[in-house]
Amino acid sequence: MEPNAAAAREGNTAPAVSYRDRVLDNCGIIIKGKRDVILNVLITFLCGGHVLLEDVPGTGKTMLLRAFAKTIGGGFRRIQFTPDLLPSDLTGIHFYNQKTGDFEFRPGPLFSNMILADEINRATPRTQSALLEAMAEGQVTVDGKSFPMASPFMIMATQNPIESYGTFPLPEAQKDRFFMRLSLGYMRREEEMRVMYGEDTSSLLASLEAVVTPEETEEVRKAASQVKVSEEVGTYLMQIIEETRKDSRIRIGASTRGTLALFTAAKTKACLDGRNYVIPEDIKELAPFVLAHRLTCAGTLRSGEDTALLRDILTAVPVPTEEIGT
Repeated sequence: MEPNAAAAREGNTAPAVSYRDRVLDNCGIIIKGKRDVILNVLITFLCGGHVLLEDVPGTGKTMLLRAFAKTIGGGFRRIQFTPDLLPSDLTGIHFYNQKTGDFEFRPGPLFSNMILADEINRATPRTQSALLEAMAEGQVTVDGKSFPMASPFMIMATQNPIESYGTFPLPEAQKDRFFMRLSLGYMRREEEMRVMYGEDTSSLLASLEAVVTPEETEEVRKAASQVKVSEEVGTYLMQIIEETRKDSRIRIGASTRGTLALFTAAKTKACLDGRNYVIPEDIKELAPFVLAHRLTCAGTLRSGEDTALLRDILTAVPVPTEEIGT
């Protein structure tokens, strides 16, 4: 492709690359060696979605969202989910104000920009479902009255994939509401030693400042919405979705919501990479994070086996070989 033609094809996506690098570099001050995970959180954020983070305790889940919230200049609230947590503890309540002689609404902790729902599977299904309206509709209803959530708004829910004692597993319908399922995992040895000998993480987090503006975020979202998806790439995406619905190991395949999520995520990733067109590798790279948790398998699988199953499907589906975007 000619240099001038390449520049023309990048179009208005060039600022998105700077936006991506600033966010990733700033979060990387706190979260070492997890640039790919931070990128997927950023893609989810730009797509208006929510993250389900499955990981063992102590890997930096809270620090990740705190750092991300500071980086984009948003508020942060952490909610510890427990069996006695009530829906009103999340959404808020109407209380009687004796001075005014009227009922007033007292917002709950959901009314912030970045919400960490810690150990979501330790709360009862009734409390878990209180998140559904906020996640899907961007509002909560209390006593018949609707209240809009803050903007921007993203929930990152965590759960321990190993320990199941005293937990309430998320139903398939609720897992489908999460845009991506991610895992931080352990650091590499060198990275963990840098953390050991480095400056205290709390001090670093306190000094962290926003590096992007709400206006830049909206510009990147607009640029991502204009990214092109060729018929070949769209067909490849649908072949993956259809295979999840035909595979005998899967009882319920990816939903239409999952199809749209993968489509939108691929466009956003392409934009952040400086392209105004999606390539098959965008689809293949994002599919495990967007689709695996949406699958209902025919048998009982251990943690991570649904992702391995989806990777089998990705290996079996032929990738378009013609040059995309020329």
